[in-house]
Amino acid sequence: MRKFSLWLTVLLLLLQIPLVAGCSPQKQRNVYQISAQFSENTLEAAMQFTFYNNQETALSSLSFNLYGNAYRKGAEYPPLTASNASAYYNGKSYGQMEILSVSPCKGWEVGGEDENILRVELSEEVFPEESACITVEYRLTLAEVEHRTGVAKRSVNLGNFYPVLCAYEEGKGFYECVYSSNGDPFYSECADYDVTLKTDEKYVAASSGQTVSAAREGFFVTYRYKLENARDFALVLGEEYEVYQTQEDGVQILYCAYDGENAEETLQILSECITYFSDTFGDFPYKTYTAVQTGFCFGGMEYPGLVYLSDALSRKDLLYTAVHETAHQWWYAAVGNNECEYAFLDEGLAEYSCYLFFSEYDDYGISAADRLKMAHSACNALVSVQEKVFGEADTSMNRPLSEYGAYEYVVIAYDKGMLLFDALRDAVGERSFFSSLKRYYKQNEGKIATPATLAAAFKNAGASGVIASFMDGSAIV
Repeated sequence: MRKFSLWLTVLLLLLQIPLVAGCSPQKQRNVYQISAQFSENTLEAAMQFTFYNNQETALSSLSFNLYGNAYRKGAEYPPLTASNASAYYNGKSYGQMEILSVSPCKGWEVGGEDENILRVELSEEVFPEESACITVEYRLTLAEVEHRTGVAKRSVNLGNFYPVLCAYEEGKGFYECVYSSNGDPFYSECADYDVTLKTDEKYVAASSGQTVSAAREGFFVTYRYKLENARDFALVLGEEYEVYQTQEDGVQILYCAYDGENAEETLQILSECITYFSDTFGDFPYKTYTAVQTGFCFGGMEYPGLVYLSDALSRKDLLYTAVHETAHQWWYAAVGNNECEYAFLDEGLAEYSCYLFFSEYDDYGISAADRLKMAHSACNALVSVQEKVFGEADTSMNRPLSEYGAYEYVVIAYDKGMLLFDALRDAVGERSFFSSLKRYYKQNEGKIATPATLAAAFKNAGASGVIASFMDGSAIV
């Protein structure tokens, strides 16, 4: 492990790493070209968006998720509940995403259930295999909150900082995501990114993408990043970061931290994860991977090529979270899913990936067997409480986020999701289980997976039955 200054890190990236290449393209991907400037808790930006119609239907309008509006005052679906109010470390704070202009177009409006959707009526109908380009100018005001999007005590979290095209479902249209304090209310398709950020020179920037340039001008630095075949893009800014780095299997691994106490061990476990998961599931989808220590009220948060690791974690929790979020680079970043309805697909598999990893790497003092027992205990406890309170238990997994209580969601998506994959392993056998996971990854990399595509990858009637019984709640765990 070596510790570098920001400028040497950027130089090494420029000299050593080719442009990021994700999965082999299956269709023409949409392109986000974002030019932004951050100052005084505000991001001013223009997004040039190129849309390629890969559907079988001509489209005359586009819908974008405005996740930043969940932080505004009066939001019907706020990002945090009262139990997480401490994330507002200076008292209640608000932010919002204001759309300033959209052009060219026939018209646009901000609507949805909670002012969470930007709808744009295009100048002309876009037929299959044709494209359209629009520019959206917007302003993102950040709340003082240790969450996905906000100014934390020692950093600035820029997750979901731009209008994100809603995933399109043939025959149904654009799927509009309503924010939820449970889980990750996201559902998006892969696209290519070219992001330019101008900010005060005091900040070190961590990014989803590869840094292709960094230019000083007075007291400002302008960064440019590129990332291909990614489900979304995120940034974190910090004044105190040291950048630690290593390389594994051709992947440049960066850890940005203002508390370097566990930096060497964290970098080591990130490196081992890249090797183990690549061997077990399939190649890591990007050429760079960055984990960043930041103020975050939960353990961590995943984005393609970038993950948050909360600065409040103990050593063991930090290591476990680092493995879980790294597993999400396979299950969520590469193999996508509708997290609003099938959160167990990525969360459960990320949890089981942790179980697999710590079964092999037991020198970190984290027991995989104990984690599996805890998952069983959590599920049994939930069933017991539900039966006492409601007279019956509902552990079905095919519900939208809005139908779960906070604790119930964690148990169903993480714990029961983990047990689902352990049951699949028992049902189909060791060899078939791992070959099926590799098949699932290969067949769905860069795409949207569903419970049906998971079952199809296993090519086993018993596996289909296991998945169905877990989803409808009939499985006894």
